[in-house]
Amino acid sequence: MTAAAPSMTERPMTGHLIDRMPACRGRLTADAPLAPVTWFRVGGPAEVMFRPADPEDLAGFLAALPHDVPVTVIGVASNLLVRDGGIPGVTIRLGRGFTDIVAEGDTLTVGAAALDLNVATVARDAGIAGLEFLSGIPGTIGGALRMNGGAYGREMADALVSAQAVGRDGAMLSFTREEMGFTYRHAAVPEGCVFTGATLRGELGNALEIARRMTEIADKRADSQPIRSRTGGSTFKNPDGHKAWELIDKAGCRGLSIGDAQVSEKHCNFLINQGAASAADLEALGDEVRRRVFETSGVTLEWEIKRVGVPATGDAR
Repeated sequence: MTAAAPSMTERPMTGHLIDRMPACRGRLTADAPLAPVTWFRVGGPAEVMFRPADPEDLAGFLAALPHDVPVTVIGVASNLLVRDGGIPGVTIRLGRGFTDIVAEGDTLTVGAAALDLNVATVARDAGIAGLEFLSGIPGTIGGALRMNGGAYGREMADALVSAQAVGRDGAMLSFTREEMGFTYRHAAVPEGCVFTGATLRGELGNALEIARRMTEIADKRADSQPIRSRTGGSTFKNPDGHKAWELIDKAGCRGLSIGDAQVSEKHCNFLINQGAASAADLEALGDEVRRRVFETSGVTLEWEIKRVGVPATGDAR
């Protein structure tokens, strides 16, 4: 069921949560399938999916949204595990109104839904160095802001000037790099904030050298990661003083499987769906890896993949 109507009165009442949604210019969809858009290709539906038209539409919608309705934000779902029962409440997914990328001097103004790779490519073409690392992160700028995404020696904390967001109350917000409170794979901003854009700064450089560095990153990813599999990227954060993949390997988990969920043989900090895995299978496998790593090393691995939603009915998890 899709509703793009501008007012509540123009939508037929169905007894579904979508009946309680505020007026908006974007698109509202009831029971929106999520498995087809996640990289794992698993998970239940979003109770309501909201695709805002622009930041103002998002702000107005959140300001009017009843406070008892939970809000979840997803991007391209590259580092996300949606549980089999789906996501209750409203799931927000930014689209075309949040994908602009504008280069000026040594800075880029980007929308939160812009793909990291596209931002790196525009920076390359504009001769802006220092943002090549984004080409190694398979996601969007919004996700990279939320988790201080990084790869190949750099992270968002190294490039961010400021970030724009909308609060759960609909307030327009702006954060400096210092106000983001970046730490390893984390930003200390309220969970209810929805990032809408950012300003990034690199340094003027040679486009050919930038292109060479991006090619190196692409080659390293292809050689070391199962990028053609149904995966969710790095599963666990690197603990202080350790590499997660080494701990997993030493615990004998390379190739370990539960159903069609498997620890990648190529890079054992990646879980892969070999075809018919459920979200429950993947999460159970990740928890088993954590158990074995703790048993063999005393180190507790923390999930890097974001797990959202509820288990399917009858699933003990």
